[in-house]
Amino acid sequence: MDYVNGNSSSKTAGKPIICKGAVCRKAGEALVIEDVVVAPPKAWEVRIKILCTSLCHTDVSFWKMDSGPIAVHPRIFGHEAVGIVESVGEYVEEVREGDTVIPVFFRECGECRDCKSTKSNVCTKFAKYSSAMPRDEVGRFTDMKGEPIHHFLYVSSFVEYTVVDITSVVKISPQMPVDKACLLSCGVTTGIGAVWKVARVEEGSTVAIFGLGTVGLAVAQAAKQQGASKIIGIDLNPEKEDIGKKFGVTEFINPKSCEDKKVSQVIKELTDGGADYCFECIGSATVMQDAFESSREGWGRTIILGVDVRGIPLSLDCVEIMRGKSVTGSLFGGIKPKVDIPILIKKYMSEELLLDGFITHEVSFRDINKAFEYLINGQSLRCIIWMDNFMGRQ
Repeated sequence: MDYVNGNSSSKTAGKPIICKGAVCRKAGEALVIEDVVVAPPKAWEVRIKILCTSLCHTDVSFWKMDSGPIAVHPRIFGHEAVGIVESVGEYVEEVREGDTVIPVFFRECGECRDCKSTKSNVCTKFAKYSSAMPRDEVGRFTDMKGEPIHHFLYVSSFVEYTVVDITSVVKISPQMPVDKACLLSCGVTTGIGAVWKVARVEEGSTVAIFGLGTVGLAVAQAAKQQGASKIIGIDLNPEKEDIGKKFGVTEFINPKSCEDKKVSQVIKELTDGGADYCFECIGSATVMQDAFESSREGWGRTIILGVDVRGIPLSLDCVEIMRGKSVTGSLFGGIKPKVDIPILIKKYMSEELLLDGFITHEVSFRDINKAFEYLINGQSLRCIIWMDNFMGRQ
């Protein structure tokens, strides 16, 4: 087979590329930088040269997972990234070689009933996730022995080149700083979208945010922009109090400091009966329960943004539901990638949206395991991982 080196000046379109990838060989173990063969894109697919990527808690959660049908290895993680189109497969007209793009884990086909509806951002044509490509269920990565390497969330950005279905590709302005654009492919967009499109937080309302990671802080920023009168941040890390206030948090609660009171009781006292909107940004069924109990009777709404990968069921008091409380889930904050991400980019370019504060660390690709250390130790929000020409901070 005619292989080419991804760093050479040879024409690469239509040929497999040999490049560097950060491969997870075993759950919880450090990623290994090794040579990976990336196949050319098939019909409806795009091969992307990754410029920079970042680490999300979802990557870490799956990286730790050592059992179950979705715990497959070897695997290339990563799903927040920005890159340049290297080549496209047959039928792809939306982007072309040289375009700046964001590969997004959340797909938008633009054809199914749900994509055409304003009621949901869930694409039912490509609703199922697998460890390969969505159309033919075959991977595009192999190691140098010819053994397959599994994909992650149809993006797999911890590699110099990746192949993504066109339904998961968003073309963006080349004037957008790529490290800031990277943030819009998952966490930040989820938080902002949940406020704007799911909850539709209005001026003067009260908001409680459970978990002040990147998603929770994005919720805080968006709630402040919407004119919320009180934004309560709940987190076990006391350092999140000062960080939260930079993003709009007005009150901070550390559950460890509540003494004999439940968090829900403290929130009800702060909001005269419960928060109008409660956002669960952790992925814990127990915290989801706390969020629901903290919402106001009559119209209190709980928006669940975190995913409990353990599959623990949520138990709710039906009487409270009868009294007007509601719960809604939200994937990717209700955002339709191809429609809404360009809007967010315009807001950043016009200084209506702040992204810089989410970037706390930067590392080179060869030091990608440092990004895991920073996030696991609670030191970072988002660590930008530069594929080359790294000149940033650590």
